[in-house]
Formats: sequence, structure tokens, C-alpha cells
Amino acid sequence: MALLTVVLAGCSSAEPEPTGHDTAPVTSELPAESWIATAGEERVEVFASPGDSEPGTVLAAEDVVSVPGQIPLTFLVAEQQDDWVQVHLPVRPNGTTGWLRAEDVSLTSTEFRIEVHLDDHRLLLHHGDAVVMNVKVAVGREDVPTPGGVYYIKELLQPPQAGGPYGAYAYGLSGYSPVLESFAGGDGVIGIHGTNEPESIGTDVSHGCIRMLDEDVTRMAEEFGLPLGTPVEIFA
Repeated sequence: MALLTVVLAGCSSAEPEPTGHDTAPVTSELPAESWIATAGEERVEVFASPGDSEPGTVLAAEDVVSVPGQIPLTFLVAEQQDDWVQVHLPVRPNGTTGWLRAEDVSLTSTEFRIEVHLDDHRLLLHHGDAVVMNVKVAVGREDVPTPGGVYYIKELLQPPQAGGPYGAYAYGLSGYSPVLESFAGGDGVIGIHGTNEPESIGTDVSHGCIRMLDEDVTRMAEEFGLPLGTPVEIFA
């Protein structure tokens, strides 16, 4: 876990907006168990298709995580095919995938997964078939919305200042704001974090991040110890 000032895309406050949302039933596409790929080096070659001889790009930790060298390059696996692994990439546009050589990563699995239901301002933490947390959250305003889609946790940060706007812990996700190209010196990445404004929970108030009570995000970080690569599905 890195100790530093957190710069996430959509985390500052505005006046809470009335919600008035109706909740529709949704079904997760994520499996009960997900695979995670962790790169062995701080740079990894990404290929457009399995079997390609030349990479389409090279992804460097310094472009993805806040503390290269301390936080590994981690990916949520979408598919495995022989000696290749298709992964979700922490790049724009949201939803981008690419192929890695299996020899360049180590594979682990997790039964944890997070669902965020924006209309209901609710976060569910699953472990296998069990829901182990079910809590209210704050989400992005209408003009700077929290983007729907499948993402994953790419880093866990602990802000150095107690009582700050990001609360006790902040998870950086693999997704980006659909509106903000940059924010507070960062690149518009979205996250899940605590807050020093507990009264904002249950409202559309952030610039895109998912805001939790400090006690809830602390429980995720300390009691459950979610691994990097844990999938996060956001229902818009």
C-alpha cells in the first residue's frame, strides 16, 4: 500500500443534487471467480491479437500507477488462450482490452468482486456467492457522471492527511472520467474512496468517483484486503 497524496479524477465536492432515481433490476456479467494478471516487470508489451509478432504498444507502470516500483502493473483477465492472456487495460477509452504473453505475467484468482449501482447509490461487495457488504455511496453528478462498465482495482492508496477529502483509503480504478481529461493534476482516473463529508453519501455529488463512508472503505481495505485486480462492475 502506498502512502502519498491521492489525485483521483472525480472526487471533489459540489452541492449534492437530488437523486429521485428508480432502481431497475440488473444482472452482473462477472463470474464468481476472476483471474488477475500481474506483470513481472514495470513495462509489459501489449498485443492486438494472440500470436502477433510485434506489440501494438508497451504499457509502463509510470503511466498507470501512482508509485512505480511499489505498485505492480496489474490487470483483470478477460480470456485465456494457450500462451496468451487477454486483459482489461487501464487506459482510455474505457473498455479497452489487449493481449499479453502468459510468460510475462503471473496469474492468481479472487472470489471478490464489487458492484456499484449508480441509480440506487449502492455498493455491493461479493465474495463468491455471498454479499459481504451492502452500503450506500455517493456518485458523480449528472454533468460529470461516474462511467458505467467493467473495471478493476489497479492500486490502493492511503492519503497522508487524516480527515482529507479522500478519507482513510482510496482505490484507483482502471477507468476514466468520460468528461474530464485531467483533474487536480491527475489524468481523470476514477476511484473508490472515503470522505470527510459523510452527509454527501446517497447523493450525486462527485466529479465521477465513488465515495464511501470512511468506516466502509476502511473495512474493505483492512478486513477484506481486496487484492489488486479485483473486478468492479458499475451499472449506470
